[in-house]
Amino acid sequence: MKPVSQPTRIRGIYAELSRLWGPQHWWPAHTTFEVILGAYLTQNTAWVNVEQALRNLRAAGRLSLAGVRDASLAELESLIRPSGYFRQKARRLKTFVAYLDERYQGSLDRMFAQPTEKLRGELLGLNGVGPETADSILLYAGNHPVFVIDAYTRRILERHEILSSGSDYEELRSLFEGALAVIPAKRPAGSARPEIRPADYLGAVHSPSPMSTARRTPLVQVFNEMHGLLVGVGKHYCLKSQPRCDECPLRKFLPAGR
Repeated sequence: MKPVSQPTRIRGIYAELSRLWGPQHWWPAHTTFEVILGAYLTQNTAWVNVEQALRNLRAAGRLSLAGVRDASLAELESLIRPSGYFRQKARRLKTFVAYLDERYQGSLDRMFAQPTEKLRGELLGLNGVGPETADSILLYAGNHPVFVIDAYTRRILERHEILSSGSDYEELRSLFEGALAVIPAKRPAGSARPEIRPADYLGAVHSPSPMSTARRTPLVQVFNEMHGLLVGVGKHYCLKSQPRCDECPLRKFLPAGR
């Protein structure tokens, strides 16, 4: 029997999860800048901590580009403290705002109008912005067609023996983008009604928000949904220790003997 290719296996995972769970409503936010804030704040911490930091910023009237620009560094550090590494993150947010002001006159629309690879290179040149953060900003805030690779995605790929642990970020990103590029022509993401919503999974599905329901191109929507679906698997089934493979919706995709 001919082995199933990597892209085909990835498309199979997407089809199964989207059929079972439906739209994930990532990224949960009200504004484009809130998405960018979240992409910075979620570095090395759980999303629940990011939510608390965002609530602090909102309560203080700082959950905006102008709010972060006008806040003192000490105030910003205090507000985002729940997200951890708050001193580093506060400085990095100030750096981003300074970059946006200098390069694009403070306009996110002008920034996101740049070609994807050009803008990606600029973001990666900012202090504290690695590939995952840059691609989260591009995909979820700017609607650029880039796929986000995170620790959950790596863990799932390794356990399903789609790629080895030595694969670098760009290799994985290229693989996903190529594998998922053919899906929009067949069916936009989220068009099917979810078939199953496991009780213990419900809490991970975000409520619709202005950003999660914003109009996107079909390809960007597929990348958005696939990343959210894999996060769900990683958080609730493909755990770092003691994975729940017997209960996982991707169990049938595991290689024989796993």
